[in-house]
Parts: sequence; structure tokens; C-alpha cells
Amino acid sequence: IDWTPFFMTWELAGKYPRILQDAVVGEAARSLWQDAQEMLDALVSGNWLQAAGRVGLWPANRHGSDDIQLFEDVARNKPLVVTHHLRQQAQKSGDDPQYCLADFVATSPAEDYVGGFAVTAGLGLDAALERFPNDDYSQIMLKALADRFAEACAEYVHAQVRTDLWGYADDKGLDNKPLDNEALIKERYQGIRPAPGYPACPDHTEKGTLFDLLGARDAGIELTDSYAMLPAAAVSGWYFGHPKARYFGLGKIGKDQLANYADRKGWSLEEAERWLRPNLER
Repeated sequence: IDWTPFFMTWELAGKYPRILQDAVVGEAARSLWQDAQEMLDALVSGNWLQAAGRVGLWPANRHGSDDIQLFEDVARNKPLVVTHHLRQQAQKSGDDPQYCLADFVATSPAEDYVGGFAVTAGLGLDAALERFPNDDYSQIMLKALADRFAEACAEYVHAQVRTDLWGYADDKGLDNKPLDNEALIKERYQGIRPAPGYPACPDHTEKGTLFDLLGARDAGIELTDSYAMLPAAAVSGWYFGHPKARYFGLGKIGKDQLANYADRKGWSLEEAERWLRPNLER
């Protein structure tokens, strides 16, 4: 479990475990930590929350410059779906490229794969919240712990994918040392799992494609009309195993790329503007 975001939920700034000794917020952090451990013991012993999820791996090749074609079969004779991505447009100095997630997938005829996942640790959360009527503090605490479990579940499943299901890496990190909890939190391993709607792939609607591919709804994870996940204690994303795969922020894009993306998605320009408004140049 990565505890630092837990304290951020309560607007306490600082990294765990140092925050517990912080001169400014240490006392509040220690009190919150104690309450969290008591709630944690109760929800574990009472089995209040359950986890579930779906994982998939698909033969894949880069499609054009910025998209990825997934296939039903390893012979790559049966196209399944194209996932759509965007490329950084900001001017950079030196040799640093303008990244797109499609860069981390081989072009045909080379063999490559892309994975996807959706996990939740929020099944049973509504019933658990009913244990604390009119107790906002305990309800927020329980939701915050469910979020931590969901992220931990995503980390655990990613480890299984890297070392077993896909098997592109061993159980050691980039420095060839065993991955302890701190190294996992810092993601000191090969591969990334960017989530639709986040900096590298800000189009939330691609989450619908991912959920359809996975059958994620059969695991009890739903999408709202705005592509938020329910239960909220859920994590989803793509798996890229390329040794040079890295996280990045898309930044701002111009009207030319917006129009190109709309064409690739089969959207009107207005619909593309709706979903990508935060990334549009003003």
C-alpha cells in the first residue's frame, strides 16, 4: 500500500512515513494513522470489502503514427479494435522526442502485445458505509482505505502480468534488485500502465473500448455516462511492456491534431473538443 496519497486525502502534505514525524502536521498525521489502523483491522477481520477485476493481453501492432491495432489471434489475421492515442505537440530541446503511447508498440510484421486491466476493491463498500450512519469521518476513512486497496490491487496484478501472464520481466527492478514496497511505489520496474483520462492518454472515452475488451462490467465495475468508474475504488488502464515505455503528459494540442484525432475516432470536431477541452490550445 502507498500511504502517501492517503494523507493527501485529508490535506496533510508529506511523504509516508516521514509525515508521522513532521514538525507541522506530524501530530495530526499520527492521530489519523492510528484511526486508519483501527478501521483497517475492522474491515479486514470483518471482510467488509471484496476485490475483483479483469486482465487481458492482445496481439498488437502500431497502426499509422499514433494508433494501435489489436488482434483476436496471434497470427494477426483477425483485427479486433483500434485504440486511439495522441502525441505531444510542445516544442522540446535536444533529442527528447514528442511521445505517443503508440511509440511503445512494434510496427508490423514484428510481434508485440498490449495489455489492459480493470480492478476494484470497492465491492461491498456501500454496505460497509451503512455501518457508520451520520459519521462523515468514518465514511471518508473507509472510502480512503478502499482507494488504497484498489491501487494496491492494481500493483499486485501488474506484477503478475510482468512476471507470469505476459512474462516480459522478472521479479527484480530496473536496478536488478528485488522489488520491495518502496521500489514498487516508485515503479522501479519495466513497463507502464497508463489510464485513459490521465496525462498520457486524456481521452476518457477510450475507457469504454477497454471495458468492452475486458468484459470489466462482469467483474462488477461500471462506467457512468462521463466514464467515471463505479465503484469509485477502482483502477483501470493499458499495459505497455517496452523497455523504454515511460509516463508523460500530453500537454496542449493544436487544432490540426484535434481534427486528425476526430477523423480517426469517427467524431465530429465538436465532440472531439468536448472530450479534449482541457488539452486544447487557447
